[in-house]
Amino acid sequence: MSETTTASADSYALNEAPKGVAVAPDLPYQPRDPRAYRPRIALIGAGGITFAHLGAYRHAGYDVAAICDQDIERARNRRDEFYPEAAITTNVDDILGRDDISVVDIATHPAARVSLIERALDERKHVLSQKPFVLDLDIGEALVERADRNGVKLAVNQNGRWAPHFGYMREAVRAGVIGDVQSVHLGVHWDHTWTKGTPFEDIDDLVFYDFAIHWFDFLASIIGDRATNVFATRAHAAGQQMRPPMLAQALVEFEGGQCSLAFDAHARFGPLDTTYISGTEGSLVSQGPNLGSQAVTLYTAEGAAHPLLQGAWFNDGFHGAMGELLCAIEEDREPINGARGNLLSLQLCFAAIASSHSKAPVRPGTVRKLSGI
Repeated sequence: MSETTTASADSYALNEAPKGVAVAPDLPYQPRDPRAYRPRIALIGAGGITFAHLGAYRHAGYDVAAICDQDIERARNRRDEFYPEAAITTNVDDILGRDDISVVDIATHPAARVSLIERALDERKHVLSQKPFVLDLDIGEALVERADRNGVKLAVNQNGRWAPHFGYMREAVRAGVIGDVQSVHLGVHWDHTWTKGTPFEDIDDLVFYDFAIHWFDFLASIIGDRATNVFATRAHAAGQQMRPPMLAQALVEFEGGQCSLAFDAHARFGPLDTTYISGTEGSLVSQGPNLGSQAVTLYTAEGAAHPLLQGAWFNDGFHGAMGELLCAIEEDREPINGARGNLLSLQLCFAAIASSHSKAPVRPGTVRKLSGI
């Protein structure tokens, strides 16, 4: 066995790479906490995914003071499991009227979310919105402007940005480690048929709308506003019994490069998740059987570097989304998961959905809203 394959984890941790292996740069990919800012936080909407929100906040030591849900039992169950001292209520006014609460995490379904965000912003509360942020870009732009007028921050819970492999790759691109980006290729091959018989099965564009938004958001974090066209398709997989198409793919053009996203949501055996980013000075590759087990390799003229990443998407992604908002408030800057930037992610998603129906390329930003969701 070679020296490279027998290298201990300690040698990497000490930045002493074995012979023939490059040193992986130390990059700020993990969730951050504010230096001193410790606001009181309220959760509005206590549905299924909020176990990850509250678990992450408890681990980070954040102060969740209140939980609101139309179903008081759901609010009580979340309170009892994570924050026994928190107040619970079915009335959102009980949350927005409290002067001691500065930040609200709005985790309701999209239909109810816009009016809640508007009210929270008008009460000068900083807001973390569940994804997808909005189903109408004009409404999203209006919410961004509303936050600006009221002097508060508005961010989106795109928690995938703090999945360790996505976070490291994004920060490597931001630091210029691989030069100018030439291509991004994302492939997700997994079994999503657990959604059969659930409300998710009623979503016609299930894969693009509910799941792929994380990958569109990651892509936007890499190429910014440079996308010029999106061409997408969708199809039913052979033998599938799910109502919505479980296969979807998109090609994204940008000046000087190309991107592809492929989603096989009916791959019942041999799951695989891959990410490849090529640049003028190097490339980044991440691969694994699922979103929680990913190995990243950085290739440059110096050789191959293998960062030993810590953490996991669940629940570090949720810690990262809220932590970034709190840091942005403390530092008075735009969060990297800010709503303004998230509109670029939604432009890509909306364009892909429209293209998969029209079978024609669509320019991002020209499809302003989704209907029938």
